[in-house]
Amino acid sequence: MTLSVDVIDKLAALITAAFGLIAALAWNTAIQAVFKEIFGDQSSIPAMLGYAGFVTIIAVVFTIWIGYVANKTKDKVVKDKKE
Repeated sequence: MTLSVDVIDKLAALITAAFGLIAALAWNTAIQAVFKEIFGDQSSIPAMLGYAGFVTIIAVVFTIWIGYVANKTKDKVVKDKKE
């Protein structure tokens, strides 16, 4: 790989991460509103812990899934290059 390809890859990753952060903040606000409707004032400790637990579980599940899909895709690319 050349330097320019590496730079493009890194910029693409950073831009993707930035959009992911924006989406996460939007979902954060939406989920907080849902929890506020269900549990009342979001400043209560049980509601905050429930929200944190919910978001953590979702993040872990999606992280594992993304890793699985990425590895599967890499394996397919390597296999296709060998053929």
